[in-house]
Amino acid sequence: MPMRTVWLPICMIAALSAAAARGADRAEPGGPLRPNVLMIAVDDLRPLLGCYGDAIVRSPNIDRLADRGVLFTRAYCQQAVCGQSRASLLCGLRPDTLKQAGMGRHFRTVVPDVVTLPQQFKTHGYFTCAMGKVFHGAFPRSPSPAPVAFLPMDDPPSWSVPTFRAGPRYYYTPKGIEIARQVFPRQARREPGDPDDWTRYFVRGLATEAPDVPDEVPYDGQIATHAVQTLEKLKQQGQPFFMAVGFIKPHLPFVAPKRYWELYDRSSLPAAVNPQPPRAAPKLALHNFGELRYYHDIPGRGPVGPEKARQLVHGYYACVSYADAQVGRVLRALERLGLRRSTIVVLWGDHGWHLGDHGLWCKHTNFETATRVPLIISAPGVKTAGAKASGLVELVDLYPTLSQLAGLPAPDGLEGTSLVPILNDPAAEVKTAALSQYPRGPAMGRSMRTDRYRLTLWQDRKDRERLHGTELYDHDVDPGENVNIAVLPENAALVAELREQFEQHWRGRSGGR
Repeated sequence: MPMRTVWLPICMIAALSAAAARGADRAEPGGPLRPNVLMIAVDDLRPLLGCYGDAIVRSPNIDRLADRGVLFTRAYCQQAVCGQSRASLLCGLRPDTLKQAGMGRHFRTVVPDVVTLPQQFKTHGYFTCAMGKVFHGAFPRSPSPAPVAFLPMDDPPSWSVPTFRAGPRYYYTPKGIEIARQVFPRQARREPGDPDDWTRYFVRGLATEAPDVPDEVPYDGQIATHAVQTLEKLKQQGQPFFMAVGFIKPHLPFVAPKRYWELYDRSSLPAAVNPQPPRAAPKLALHNFGELRYYHDIPGRGPVGPEKARQLVHGYYACVSYADAQVGRVLRALERLGLRRSTIVVLWGDHGWHLGDHGLWCKHTNFETATRVPLIISAPGVKTAGAKASGLVELVDLYPTLSQLAGLPAPDGLEGTSLVPILNDPAAEVKTAALSQYPRGPAMGRSMRTDRYRLTLWQDRKDRERLHGTELYDHDVDPGENVNIAVLPENAALVAELREQFEQHWRGRSGGR
């Protein structure tokens, strides 16, 4: 079983003590205290939350955070996959600039001298630390000696101490353990001398599981425990901090403690209202949801059956509630320690997630469901708590926003726009389009979301003027993106007009005005 208690490394305590002695908690000698930053990332979280209008999901902790901050109703990721989305957000650069780095290749192979968001704070005297999934880092091929361990940093220049990762074990029920043991020999990449223990590796067994275990046992519970302990140490040292906490649920497999499954009646959970592909959409817009098909109980081809689909939806809801509970543990610690009023709190999901809409599961598309994300910012001194902002914003905007809120000079070359004007006035708008992209086959699908429309051009990777397909959806009449109106002759002028805007935004890699 994973360890229940995790101690902070000696190097972290030493680093905190040294920085505190330097008086690094002030921007200038005798000046105002710098705000702390608590950044919470939730993997694969679409805006399926009570504060976003969902009447079924139980998300009381994130909902309370929204009551204390500004909720952005139309926030978008730059690419609907973990690695590229996180690299873009944390570098303040778009995927094209990073040349798609983030999953199979480290972004520093493309931009070796980039100053990441946490590195920006570290450079200006902050103690920076991370736990869980922040950058997209994989577990090492050879596991560490203990189920819970400090693994190598995702990006050493970003952090004052190594990133903390919990053990990769997901399955706890007899059936889940049996299946995990079956698939382990086929999935684990091992060499002579590596442990013959499935709990040390990320294995894809059952797609869902409801183990009767305490919250602290699975991965996210361990991360929350470590986050609370870290806050207690940071409080003692008194140094301004940038702390990133990355929860992995509701990422597959949908494993959450049984009590969170029991919050929902599976028969009453909604099925996708648009299970068919958009009419006249190019084939490149769709995929075979290969990420889900890795799992033992998912068919290798064809649609997911109705019963399995409801089970997956149930699992997603349960995992959202479990992640919400762990967010609550961290936020309550922040409050208990008296750090709430001096800390900027930002919560974001790295991309959305298809739950059977358009016949799709997982992410990996340019559709609204995959690119729209939850984003909440609560900052000291902001007078608009509880407001909802409907202007278009992007995750790449977080870098300049947090820098401005903390009074730090933003590095040159950032490709986002500060959202501080919206925090001060939720009716304000800072850009006219949000840009997302996803590659498929010979093409890069580049998408522009305006106030009313989504235009996606599937541009040849070698010749951007050559198109493999065009999509246009009118959100005023078709918010589900069910009919591609780009193919209608009467919309030729509209497509041409929007394409001109598209080229302008993509040339500058900006959604600005």
